[in-house]
Amino acid sequence: MTMLGPAPTSTSTHEVTNQPPPLVGHDVADDAALLEGVVREGAGWHLEDLHRVGRQAGTAEAQQWGVEANENEPRLLTHDRYGNRIDEVEFHPSWHRLMEVAVAEGLAAAPWADNRVGAHVARAAGFYTWSQVEGGHGCPISMTCAVVPALRLQPDLAAVYEPLLASRVYDPGLRIPTTKRGLLAGMGMTEKQGGSDVRANTTTATPAGDGTYRLRGHKWFTSAPMCDLFLVLAQAPSGLSCFLVPRVLPDGSRNTFRIQRLKDKLGNRSNASSEPEFDGTVAWLVGEEGRGVRTIIEMVSMTRLDCVIGSASLMRQATVQAIHHATYRSAFGGRLLDKPLMQNVLADLAVESEAATTLMMRLAGAVDRAHAGDPQEQAFKRLAVAVGKYWVTKRAPNVAAEALECLGGNGYVEESGMPRLYREAPLNSVWEGSGNVNALDVLRAIAREPESVEAFFTEVARADDPRIAAVAAALQTELASVEEASARRVVERLALVLQGSLLVRHAPAVVADVFCASRLSGDWGHAFGTLPRGLDVVSIIERAAPR
Repeated sequence: MTMLGPAPTSTSTHEVTNQPPPLVGHDVADDAALLEGVVREGAGWHLEDLHRVGRQAGTAEAQQWGVEANENEPRLLTHDRYGNRIDEVEFHPSWHRLMEVAVAEGLAAAPWADNRVGAHVARAAGFYTWSQVEGGHGCPISMTCAVVPALRLQPDLAAVYEPLLASRVYDPGLRIPTTKRGLLAGMGMTEKQGGSDVRANTTTATPAGDGTYRLRGHKWFTSAPMCDLFLVLAQAPSGLSCFLVPRVLPDGSRNTFRIQRLKDKLGNRSNASSEPEFDGTVAWLVGEEGRGVRTIIEMVSMTRLDCVIGSASLMRQATVQAIHHATYRSAFGGRLLDKPLMQNVLADLAVESEAATTLMMRLAGAVDRAHAGDPQEQAFKRLAVAVGKYWVTKRAPNVAAEALECLGGNGYVEESGMPRLYREAPLNSVWEGSGNVNALDVLRAIAREPESVEAFFTEVARADDPRIAAVAAALQTELASVEEASARRVVERLALVLQGSLLVRHAPAVVADVFCASRLSGDWGHAFGTLPRGLDVVSIIERAAPR
């Protein structure tokens, strides 16, 4: 057979052009809003360590850990080869690498053993930075940090376990807790018949006569079941109470912690979330019997802060990916980054991300100072954390979706990493109380703790800006008679006025002006990229770009 015409070259159709290079080799912590917040909130001493974490987070190796931990999901092993019940969860090695770094960098309970001013701020900044690699492993890290203030209500237990929870050594595997070099903690609150309404729990706690209790019941959503210890809510003779449940008892035997199944979740695939069953499970009372919610509330406050941090981290990562793509991708005769409409979108995303990061750092500072004994900061924290948790976690899915779209079809493909961010984005709005639960908690604080309202608006007024003052005055009037049906709208406005105040005080004027014009004045559309005309959007993008 005779071939007509020249033979085609085998590679001519596969030459890759006009594609951005991988975003690797950068310092994830080189984030102006983050670094300024770290110094402002009292943890300037942490900058060198933070940059070290940031450089590791920017490596191809760390990013591959995140991919592998999600592609190779946890596997439930209910029995060993001989038929013995073991109730263990097997993780990919990359999960363990992520956990090793997080614990070693003090992102778990280490701040509780650090007396330096700003210890919780430093931890928040590190958690924000390292979570940009992968969000799922942050769950046990977060709970381990949050369990300490609740555990301190039972000093004898805290004396035994707190030093190990505060350890910087990741020591996986189920063994007698006091024989390990470091511990992780989780919590078991919700049940299928009640969800966030924990007073509807039916798990029972019966005194055993030796200072311990025996639990019987089924928990609906207990994440990270391979933690060493859990705080669990159960109905004791005097009412709902908080208990410490170790996976392994002091004599080396396995406590009854039957994992019925792992949840098949939308995102957060690297992290195991389970349904454990208690049947004669040994537990120790934490706090007073009948005051379980009050005992565990400080833990919830800490994990809600981590919801804000995690969502701000995700928003930052999504925004950075969008800017990076637009910097290297050309279309319609020029770079995407130079197109006015794309600039408008990217600047809008950058402002949203900076507002979340700035609020996150202020909340971390409040936590740090509140635990040091500052009553004003304690009052501010009470309301501001609930407000921030509601709003920042609500914004994360919007940011993830818009940033994904900036990558076009590439962003819809798993290899880009954007689909994982998109699936992860709604999590923090659900965890630790959905939007309605948080909004109602804000109303509860307004009604019962007027000092928290006063502290909140004192903070807002520090901006000394007429745009902020007008919104704040209207809100204060509205709070006098707010009803449940209006809770979400009110909490949204509280969040926006607080973010606006913080940006006016601490961000470049152009960032604050864009935020106030597009979030407070009404001169904006409902989609990202609908900013008012005449703003210096290029400088906003440059401030947010990865370096």
